[in-house]
Amino acid sequence: MTTTALDRIDIKILNELQQNASLTNVELASRVNLSPSPCLARVRTLEKLGVIDRRIAVLDPAVLGIGVTAFIQVKLERQAQPSLESFTRSIDRLGEVMECYLMTGDNDYLLRVMVSDIEALEDLIVNKLSRITGVSSIRSNLALKRISHKTVLPIDTNRPVQVRPCSSSRRLDRPAKPQYDASPQARIDGGMNPETSRILRGDGQYPSSLP
Repeated sequence: MTTTALDRIDIKILNELQQNASLTNVELASRVNLSPSPCLARVRTLEKLGVIDRRIAVLDPAVLGIGVTAFIQVKLERQAQPSLESFTRSIDRLGEVMECYLMTGDNDYLLRVMVSDIEALEDLIVNKLSRITGVSSIRSNLALKRISHKTVLPIDTNRPVQVRPCSSSRRLDRPAKPQYDASPQARIDGGMNPETSRILRGDGQYPSSLP
C-alpha cells in the first residue's frame, strides 16, 4: 500500500487541530504560517488520507453528572470468532462503554465504562454485560481519581511521519469513543446486595446469564 509522508507543516496543522478543532481555516493558517488556500488544501488531504478521522467536542463528564469511571475485565466461555464478533456487536450498543480492548492474558476484554453512580454501574454489569451471550466472568475496579486525560497524540515535528491512506469503509469500523487515560483504581465496596458487591469487588465471577 502506498504511503504518504507528512512534512513539518502537516504535523503543525495536526497539533493545532488536536488542541482546538474549532479553529477557522484563517486562524489555523495564521498559526502554521500559511495562506488560507494552501492550508485548507492540506487539511482536506489529511482528511482524505484518514489522518484526521473526525472532529468532535470533548465534554466534561463531571459537569454532566457522569462521575464514576470503572475498568471491567470480561472473560468469554470460548474465544471462537463467532463469540468474539457477537460480543463486539453487543458492546457497541452500550453507550456506557467508552473503550473496549481485546486483551492477552487471563481475561479476553478490558472495558472502560462511565456511569452516573454506583447504582448505574451495578445495573450495567448485572442487567447488561452479564446477559451478553458467551460471557463467563466479569471483574470490576473503580477509578478513584483521574490523574491524566489526554486526547492529543504525541506527533513530533522533528521526525518524519509516514501514513497509509485509509479507505472510507475501514474508517467506519473505528470505535467512536474518545481517548481516556487510566487512573488509579480501587475496589468497589458496599451499597448493594452481598452477591453483587462480591462480584463488583472482583472476588467472584458472574455467570453468563442471570436467573
